[in-house]
Amino acid sequence: MGVKRQMALLGGLSVFLLSVPFLVPHTGWAALFGLVPLLCLEKIGSEAGVRRMWLWYYGVFVLWNAATTFWVCNATVGGGIFAVLANALQMAVVFALFRASKKVFRGSVPYLFLAAAWIAWERFYFSAQISWPWLTLGNAFARTLTLAQWYEFTGTLGGSLWIWACNLGLFGLLCALADGRFFQWNGKAKMAGIGGWLLVLAGPMVFSAILWNRYEETAEPLDVLIVQPNFDPYQKFQSLSQSQQDAILEGQVRQALQGRQGNDPLLVLAPETFTADVITNDIPASSATWRRLTGLMQAYPGAQLLFGASAYTIVDGERPSANARQRGDGSWLLSHNSALVTGSDEIFHKSKLVVGVEMTPFPGFFTKIDDMLGGVMGRCVGQDEISLLHPAGVPVGCAICYESVYGEYCTGYIRKGARLLTVITNDAWWGDTPGYRQHLSYSSLRAIETRRDIARCANTGISALIDQRGRIVAETPWWEQTVLRGTVNLSDRETFFVRNGDIAGRLCTFVFLLLLVAGIVRAFIPKEFRK
Repeated sequence: MGVKRQMALLGGLSVFLLSVPFLVPHTGWAALFGLVPLLCLEKIGSEAGVRRMWLWYYGVFVLWNAATTFWVCNATVGGGIFAVLANALQMAVVFALFRASKKVFRGSVPYLFLAAAWIAWERFYFSAQISWPWLTLGNAFARTLTLAQWYEFTGTLGGSLWIWACNLGLFGLLCALADGRFFQWNGKAKMAGIGGWLLVLAGPMVFSAILWNRYEETAEPLDVLIVQPNFDPYQKFQSLSQSQQDAILEGQVRQALQGRQGNDPLLVLAPETFTADVITNDIPASSATWRRLTGLMQAYPGAQLLFGASAYTIVDGERPSANARQRGDGSWLLSHNSALVTGSDEIFHKSKLVVGVEMTPFPGFFTKIDDMLGGVMGRCVGQDEISLLHPAGVPVGCAICYESVYGEYCTGYIRKGARLLTVITNDAWWGDTPGYRQHLSYSSLRAIETRRDIARCANTGISALIDQRGRIVAETPWWEQTVLRGTVNLSDRETFFVRNGDIAGRLCTFVFLLLLVAGIVRAFIPKEFRK
């Protein structure tokens, strides 16, 4: 078989193994071997002197991104194509740095550099203005929860580190077999090599299984009602007025709470951007929806409704931000994607915003370009610091849609005192594709990392109740008007990950920077002195 045919087969196998965990439940284990074919492709191509090697590994990353996130094109074709190509390009840059490091390092050091650089990039991606961490390697276990229980200690990047350790260990053994070194090792060395890799592979599995079987859910129940109105976001305002939408939601709540007795606390959830009539300067006066839903909840003592809104702040005087748009009267308008509670002046503004759709990155520069284009990009403004909402008197962290992808960010709710996490979202932009199922599964990882129950309300589904082990204990169908009623358990526990943050990511970033500096220094040292 020709070299390029071998490389093509290896590349296809890597795409398959890396993609299947994001598409098929209970297949996260495939990621533990998914990078091995890619590493073999690189080794074979380098030894054979194949030119333009970057096309091979960039092609693998493009196909992996396309196979798992093609659904972005349902919302925006241009944005989807850009997301696939740009995210794959960043992966390829990390891989190119690894190939460059092989010119100055020998043995296993370049592979250590690759793993550290990759995880450092993933960590950086969580805080970058242009951020798309959907395919963080550790997310591969989002639908294989029995392998991810130890995320309460490491977070998602601990999973990325495990994946790299397993892949590099197996690749090293295969290389030793291929070049005959394995057969030159004595018995103890062979046992150490194979046993060490099996320990790396099986150790986290066993630890996770123990945590899964022994974990005890806290027992402080809170009643929850999740309302799924099922409005097509592409037709939301064309087919129904806001008053009609309010009436539908009100009818769902009244029917679900018919005959409710007592005044026990009850959290009612409605989805992201349910209304667009909220002016933050005076919420009660500006929002007919807020007034109507507040009046509705007064009929049910102990109950409060948390819902999403496209909210606005009006500012007079000088321009308050590059994201502000000027109104006809000379004042300035700031846009927000917000969550608020009936009967309260509490409001939370989403901070992790979707690039292009909700926010303009590097606004001091790009808003000027956007103005010339007629204002096609979103200019939402988030808040600088996480805050909690207190529906039904319970401190709640409310992740709005995309925010639920960011693990370390969500620990901020717990450190502020949240006893429960909620997610309000609108996944219908992507249609009936893997997108909304992937998004749902990432909430399971947040539940494990923080050991908090999660109540998730999605406009068109899937809405769900998720326990502290990440299990979806109740869920609604996709694209159906319905409600989901159940209980969640409140908790005051703080996991190691909540208390200490992303140690795995910080450690790998340190190793990457250390090796990067060492590599740059060695690149300028003549070869004879290196020897």
